[in-house]
Amino acid sequence: MDAAFTAEQDEMRRTLREILGKRCGPDEVKAAARTDTGHDRELWQRLARELGLPGVAVAEEYGGVGCTPADLALACEETGRALLPSPLLATAALAVPLIAALGTAAQRAALLPPLAAGEWTAALAVPGPALATALGLTGENAPGDWAGGGRAGGVQARAAGSGSAGSEPVGGDPAGAPAWRLYGEVAQVLDGHSADLLLVAAHAGGFARSRTLLFLVRADAPGLVRTRQPTLDETRPQGRVQLRDVPAEPLGAEGADPLPALAATGRTAAAVLAAEAVGAADRALARTVEHVCRREQFGRAIGSFQAVKHRLADLYVQIQAARSAAYYAAWDPDQGALALAQALEALRATAGEAVQLHGGIGFTWEHDAHLYFKRAAADDLLFGPVHRLRAHAAQRSGLFTPTSGTTGNEKAAV
Repeated sequence: MDAAFTAEQDEMRRTLREILGKRCGPDEVKAAARTDTGHDRELWQRLARELGLPGVAVAEEYGGVGCTPADLALACEETGRALLPSPLLATAALAVPLIAALGTAAQRAALLPPLAAGEWTAALAVPGPALATALGLTGENAPGDWAGGGRAGGVQARAAGSGSAGSEPVGGDPAGAPAWRLYGEVAQVLDGHSADLLLVAAHAGGFARSRTLLFLVRADAPGLVRTRQPTLDETRPQGRVQLRDVPAEPLGAEGADPLPALAATGRTAAAVLAAEAVGAADRALARTVEHVCRREQFGRAIGSFQAVKHRLADLYVQIQAARSAAYYAAWDPDQGALALAQALEALRATAGEAVQLHGGIGFTWEHDAHLYFKRAAADDLLFGPVHRLRAHAAQRSGLFTPTSGTTGNEKAAV
């Protein structure tokens, strides 16, 4: 494996950092996050037009750039540095891979080009606080209660016969007109309040024939009600999605099992999130170093005190280790969960120290140190927690599985 970055990758990072440096200061980030959509539409279109950012990992035949998920991870390291509020994660890291992996030829041809061009955005709606489980990050994503479980709660799907009167196909194939109806509620959907297309995980088959399927739902579908939710991290907007007998189209061939694709998407998304967290931690540390070199106490810069130097040095080592793990996971997504755990831990430690070392101003809403701390805490809640990421990775690797020759005492020790 050649881990060196290409000239094209370095140029993409340089251009993206330059654009975001001019358009994503702390005040601009807060203003964009507080708009109705939760992001700066003009900036999103510019990133799509000049860099092809939403379609970085989309095949060229569908209008994308045709790069690898590693390129998307490198781009997200830069968006993480700026805490950019954008639909990039929900669209490019979660929805697009699922459509590419599961969609029929007609669905891919109809949906991927507008998503790659930034004309549409998409969101993955998973019932309950179970996104990390559905993506296979903190547990096996076998069919179960996270999608409704055949009981009350979650989202339920029922077949509606040979099509729904007045409904149009989501994926562009007239033969695939919506023949299912969805009902239920998803309380936390990344960019769910503003996405043009929803991928909804729903339970079908009742309790006797329990199965989880993914469905495509248009933003203008009758019976769909969406409201923006207040969130801990305003740069990660979320919406409540209510489905009141909403027409939906199965993603891919009807009856196809989406769970392996969800797990594969989760591994790639974890690598992307890890790179994003590393970018945020790196920027938070740089701002803290700048502050302690400028702020004076007892006639000297506080950064000259040995205790402060040691704290900053420890953070630097932790971030560099997390960066190495994130880069490795970008080439080998199977390591994504561990890289994400290390990156989230590094971001939380760095953000906490940033608040402390900025002194009194670090605790104020006017300063942006709290934005990094909230990003760390919110990502830990959405995609973790860290200890569960590590525990599931250890379980998958067989780290705690006793061998056949292990004695009783050795098993107890394990």
